[in-house]
Amino acid sequence: MKEISKDSLGDAIYRRVCQDLMRGKLRPNQKITIRGLADALGTSSTPVRDAVQRLLRDNALEQRTVRDVRVPVLSVDEYLEISRIRAELEGLATERAAVLAGEKDVARLQRLVERNAEAIDASRWLQANELNQQFHFALAEIANMPVLLSMLGQLWLRMGPLLSGYYSTATQDMVKRHHIIVAACANGDSERARDAMREDIITAREGIVAYIKTLN
Repeated sequence: MKEISKDSLGDAIYRRVCQDLMRGKLRPNQKITIRGLADALGTSSTPVRDAVQRLLRDNALEQRTVRDVRVPVLSVDEYLEISRIRAELEGLATERAAVLAGEKDVARLQRLVERNAEAIDASRWLQANELNQQFHFALAEIANMPVLLSMLGQLWLRMGPLLSGYYSTATQDMVKRHHIIVAACANGDSERARDAMREDIITAREGIVAYIKTLN
């Protein structure tokens, strides 16, 4: 807990659980307990309880009963709404990133895609999903759009667990359009970059909807 002791404990725990949700370390319908999190983080229950309350307010967790807090299972309608918002926001971020990306930025994106492909080939699904999330967020960072990045964080709190579960069942090439995006950023082709990102999000809808139906 050395890294946590530097900041407010509750804030640091909140950020840690947010990261676990966005990167898919927590799965839809997974039960979360105050004691379990406290033991895992080596801290007391009070700051964990505070962090969980914040996540409940964010709709990143849901409380079914007094003692039953879980990672939500999105409905099909909820997922489709988030997907449509993501297509617009991430398309905008990718369009801007293609204009601003330098050689180091392109190299960073390329390495993320390569590592993601390696993780998929090795069936390391948790790592693959984490690298996928890093790629999407890297584009917003390169675009220098901190407000949009914050909005994406809230959307990925809801999407991360779902995407992680879907990743291990997907039959399509999960990085095909990421390669297109990297090439477009290298060439400064903002329109192609935007369209590829939108397609990346849109083409996953059918498979993710099918996955959601297995959870209900």
